[in-house]
Amino acid sequence: MTTPTAPEPLLGRPERLIALADGVYAIAITLLAIDIKLPDGLDSAEFHRQLHDLLPQVGAYALSFLVLAAFWRDHHRLFLGVGQVDGLVIRLTLFGLGIAALLPFPTSLIAEYASEPSAVAIYSAAVAALGSTQFTLLLVVWRRPWLRSAPLPDREAHAYLADLGATVVVFAATAPLSFLIGSRVVWGWLVLLPVKVAIGRWSTRVSRSDV
Repeated sequence: MTTPTAPEPLLGRPERLIALADGVYAIAITLLAIDIKLPDGLDSAEFHRQLHDLLPQVGAYALSFLVLAAFWRDHHRLFLGVGQVDGLVIRLTLFGLGIAALLPFPTSLIAEYASEPSAVAIYSAAVAALGSTQFTLLLVVWRRPWLRSAPLPDREAHAYLADLGATVVVFAATAPLSFLIGSRVVWGWLVLLPVKVAIGRWSTRVSRSDV
């Protein structure tokens, strides 16, 4: 049996790449909330009106916080068994971090213009692109065992891929659908809740069966 060889040079351990990812995700999450504020000097009636007007921004913040937190968690989970990185892993990680850092912009679009199909489409496309990048990164790490300090079992990798793939499919589908049925398409994102619960239970059973 031949041992697979690396198609490109290994560039060291992943700690600095993980630290960079932590910093980018932390900054992106912070920027989500930076515009959520009320003007000074409001009377009681205006205060309550302005507070009500902030609800879409708070909702958009909560959604994107959950999205970024989930991708950050998956990124950490992916790198748990990685001992070395190569150029492709670094390029994919940087591309994904670039999208994550950009997410506050489409978040502001759906906060201010949720009724505009273009705003929903841009947000959906950004999340789908981030998910696709992370999906590809997982495939690379799984298919290049020389990068790993511990093997990634096939069934566990399949569970991770299914979880990321569900996110990509749902958000990629809602991007064009927003131009057909309008902003109501955002309710389609709720499909991910039962899907991810089911995948999570499957992943738990897979992990227990591998012990």
